[in-house]
Amino acid sequence: MYLNRLEVNFENKPCYDIVIYDDFSDLKNELSKFDIENRKICIVTDSNVAEIYLDKVKEELEGLKVFTHIFEAGEQNKHLETVSGIYDTLIFNKFDRKDILLALGGGVVGDICGFAAATYLRGIDFVQIPTTLVSQVDSSIGGKTGVDFKHFKNMVGAFYMPKLVYVNINTLNTLPEAEFSSGMGEVIKHGLISDKDYYYGLFENHKKILSGDIKALADMVLTSQKIKKEVVENDPYEKSQRAILNFGHTLGHAIEKEKNFSLSHGVCVGLGMLAAFDICIKKNKLSEDDRKFFSDLLEIYSLETGTDIDVEKVFEATFNDKKMEAGQIKFVLLNKIGDAYIDRNVKKEDMVEALKSICKEI
Repeated sequence: MYLNRLEVNFENKPCYDIVIYDDFSDLKNELSKFDIENRKICIVTDSNVAEIYLDKVKEELEGLKVFTHIFEAGEQNKHLETVSGIYDTLIFNKFDRKDILLALGGGVVGDICGFAAATYLRGIDFVQIPTTLVSQVDSSIGGKTGVDFKHFKNMVGAFYMPKLVYVNINTLNTLPEAEFSSGMGEVIKHGLISDKDYYYGLFENHKKILSGDIKALADMVLTSQKIKKEVVENDPYEKSQRAILNFGHTLGHAIEKEKNFSLSHGVCVGLGMLAAFDICIKKNKLSEDDRKFFSDLLEIYSLETGTDIDVEKVFEATFNDKKMEAGQIKFVLLNKIGDAYIDRNVKKEDMVEALKSICKEI
């Protein structure tokens, strides 16, 4: 059943649609706009998603020339060798520039498949079919693709827009609890940076959201998508205000690395945001009550509010962040709930103290 549609513009021109359905039954119809009867299709997915959804999607595409490429699931496989494997499949099956890739899975799948599409034959079309919360509200939107390089997260990549983002909202009800919670880290971030009513609504509606109510989930995903869409349309190449989407990410990515990716991305972003709250309080932008409400909201959605970290190592890791600019960290803070800004004057002592505020004793 059709639920909603958004049109994303790129450089003031229509670029691609984001569509929300409650199943995969309209996927073939949505893809028909791209003359798929005369194109080869390669579904790129990981080993976890393939077990659940690959056969369903292939069934919906019956009658078309469909190939598949499955790689081992996990952030640890988000590297150039995995992309090389996709190239092998495409070359062996004689894919050309008129053919198309479908990224079926979460953020790792979308990033890898998108990067492969951006670079194979200098660019072929691809479609995002996000199956996790974080990919539906965040990573599938805006054209960021890429892979990790050695120990550096998302260091190699390209801006490359999909032809379509097709969301089956019911995939959220097959997610493990930890995966759903991780996505909620990005959802909460959207409210904090741009929409205070949405942010407080995540508390008011938490029972429906956590029970898997389809309408509540669809409304939540749509609102987050609108926020992400507006930000990326205004700054598609992250030259200025798109950086507000990185609220919590500078310290969050550093925590993620220091913990050797043992914590989910959403947990690390949540911790990064909580640390940023500490800096905002010191700058008289937010209150202790604001921090308490945020901490409680993280706990409602099973996101941690503290972890054991080596503060100095986390701080040092921030200097490997790709968001560095001329040796300065573009740190995202809040003027108030729902209003983010970029601060280039956050000092080491500010970050160290903020990290100590979320640090549990080892």
